[in-house]
Amino acid sequence: MTTTLLTGGAGLIGSHVARLLIARGDHVRVTVRERTRLTNLEGLDFEPVTCDILDRRAVRRALRGVDRVFHTAGLANLRAPSHQLFRVNVDGTRVVLEEALRAGVERVVHTSSTAAIGPAPRGSTADETQVFSAGGFGLAYVNSKHEAEKEALRLAARGLPVVIVNPAHTFGPGDVNHTSTEIVRRFLRREIPAYVDGALNIVDAEDVAHGHLLADERGVVGERYILGNRNFTLDRLFADLARLSGVQAPAIKLPLTVAYAVASAAERMPGRPLITVEEVRASSLWWAFRSTKAKRVLGWKPSHHEDSLVKTIAWYRENEPNRLAPVGSRQPIALRLTAEVMHHGIGMLRWLTP
Repeated sequence: MTTTLLTGGAGLIGSHVARLLIARGDHVRVTVRERTRLTNLEGLDFEPVTCDILDRRAVRRALRGVDRVFHTAGLANLRAPSHQLFRVNVDGTRVVLEEALRAGVERVVHTSSTAAIGPAPRGSTADETQVFSAGGFGLAYVNSKHEAEKEALRLAARGLPVVIVNPAHTFGPGDVNHTSTEIVRRFLRREIPAYVDGALNIVDAEDVAHGHLLADERGVVGERYILGNRNFTLDRLFADLARLSGVQAPAIKLPLTVAYAVASAAERMPGRPLITVEEVRASSLWWAFRSTKAKRVLGWKPSHHEDSLVKTIAWYRENEPNRLAPVGSRQPIALRLTAEVMHHGIGMLRWLTP
């Protein structure tokens, strides 16, 4: 029986990978810490091993007798301090993969992100060949995922049999840590009063997990594969979420300069800001991608894009029923009136402009 070490197995992507590995017949060893929430792994037959990915000795112990490694652990939080993002995503990846090389494992699948590729030029889509040029945006999460991927490629050059997968913005049930599905949660709580012009590629967590196993079985060492599905403008995404959830979409679409000013003012107020400048900057970019390579080389076939929206909404309805806006909820009248005024004002400005 194959013994497989899975880091981050209690998270959104990791838990779906765990299920598929167990179904494949692997003996799955999952790294856990004292504060790890194991809700997503309830009822599964796995071996928990106490291990922080930054603790080299603990990682070395966890790798004893291991044949394969799936490194899905990471920090995905735009509000986390830069040093924390780099420590977890870059240093943690370096430790796990260096020790996997030392242990002589047969295969490693490293979970990167489309963030490591960077946003596409507005109105287009990016693939694995795009040269990373997103460093200038100052997004610590994006830069940390890019640097972590460089560590994986560095170790591939030293002989580590590592394959890289780049999931897009992942939806689906089981996001107990409120990472990539937080946008849905905030939508359902009517905590997104306004938005800017941007795009996101949305993919289902179960599809991403299938992509991990296909990368393990068919991927080429040192190559990376985008695991994405439907490219949404934020207009379309919020319209679809509204239609499927019964909660009215945000009423106001702000010009980017205005959104920056609002976020900057929010950050200066006491308490947790509703939006940050970094979140505005990230959401204004064009995170649109093509998964042609994964489909061609791995035989990967994502499910219908709407299924993931439905499952994510249903999971939040089940797990946070008293914190979400009820079906039929509309945006506050003040926001709707503001949106009308802005819409007519912009229309008038265009009419007056020669």
